Amino acid sequence: MRILSIQSSVAYGHVGNSAAVFPLQRLGHEVWPVLTVHFSNHTGYGAWRGPLLAADDVRDVITGIAERGVLGQADAVLSGYQGDPAVGAVILDAVAQVKALNPAAVYCCDPVMGDVGRGMFVRPGIPEYLRDHVVPLADILTPNHFELDFLAGTPTRTLDEVLAAVETVRARGPRDVLVTSVLHDGVPDGHLDVVAVSDAGAWAVTTPLLPIAPNGCGDLTAALYLAHLRTTGSPARALELTTASVYAVLEATIAAGTREIQLVAAQDALADPPPRFVARRLLA
Repeated sequence: MRILSIQSSVAYGHVGNSAAVFPLQRLGHEVWPVLTVHFSNHTGYGAWRGPLLAADDVRDVITGIAERGVLGQADAVLSGYQGDPAVGAVILDAVAQVKALNPAAVYCCDPVMGDVGRGMFVRPGIPEYLRDHVVPLADILTPNHFELDFLAGTPTRTLDEVLAAVETVRARGPRDVLVTSVLHDGVPDGHLDVVAVSDAGAWAVTTPLLPIAPNGCGDLTAALYLAHLRTTGSPARALELTTASVYAVLEATIAAGTREIQLVAAQDALADPPPRFVARRLLA
């Protein structure tokens, strides 16, 4: 599979394309990374250096790919954090170009906006832009629980409410939705759910809640789910493979005692996910 991945990049650590490209390559996929920023490190450190690329610069890179005559070979477009509506518009234009050339291509969007405990951490107007303009054009969407609630316009506390919220979002466009970090009333203490919903039904995997929440896990999860969903054609199997790999990366990160996810150390679990979690069907 050939993936046009339009995301941020950091020199030190793993977020955005720095979290997505290597795992996708380890799975055997060709990735064309287009950078929206090139920072020294992720912004969670409180200080960083490097440029935020202008929307026109991002567009020029995509135009250059198109001029090579290969844009129609892309099987998927992947995007994550969109720090500016102008960059978001460039991404949507790239999606339109790819799909015009290859109608079978899909757009996978990780709608990065915020998280439980932190609230919204993007610029004002970005959440609404994602909700109103980006989400309706996505085929695959990978929000966390907090982001799902915003997109659906309602807080969710039970599994049934989570599933109803997913259907509200799916009705706007995306047919495959993966919800991460789901904490509903039925989740056992010390655990969380990851929920996958498609036209074929809904599935969940319950994993232990590890004492770590490093940056980049959402970027990694979106990339892996896109790859496994398109390769296997099964949301349930893609859910199992994705959660197994991400969990292994988190374990390696804890063992290393670092705040940066250990993609290199856990690369075998990326290329060949261990049999760890079994998806349970939620809907017929």
